[in-house]
Amino acid sequence: MYRILVIDDEDEVRAGVRRRLERAGFEVTTAETANEGIELIKKEEPFDVIVTDMSIEDPEAGLRILTAAFTVDLLAEVIVMTAYGNVANAVECMRRGAYDYIEKNQPGVDTYEILIMKIEQAMEQRRHDMRAVQRWERAARAQEKRLAEREA
Repeated sequence: MYRILVIDDEDEVRAGVRRRLERAGFEVTTAETANEGIELIKKEEPFDVIVTDMSIEDPEAGLRILTAAFTVDLLAEVIVMTAYGNVANAVECMRRGAYDYIEKNQPGVDTYEILIMKIEQAMEQRRHDMRAVQRWERAARAQEKRLAEREA
């Protein structure tokens, strides 16, 4: 089961996202503040995907969460959601490594369905990245073994 962390200061949004993701088969942990989310990121096993609001306590909260996620797990997949989207925020989040940026209140769009689709895509990217790291580790061990055999 995939582990998702949802960080949002709006109770109804956090609860709605949790319900929809749990129905889709995900294990969901929630946090209502950026600091609470950052503490969970630091103390728990890495989450498969982190979904965070952009502006929780302040407009920079989402960026602080992105930084914390990548400090703990270089392969973190972070999806930023916001009710007040703008191009500058989206570009900055993507520049800092966010997997995607979603606006919560798009007319005629089921944001939850988009979110589930983006989470599935982010998890596929994470699996791909993890396989690449495993291949690199195997190659490094094989190289070390060859060098040790030459020296022996």
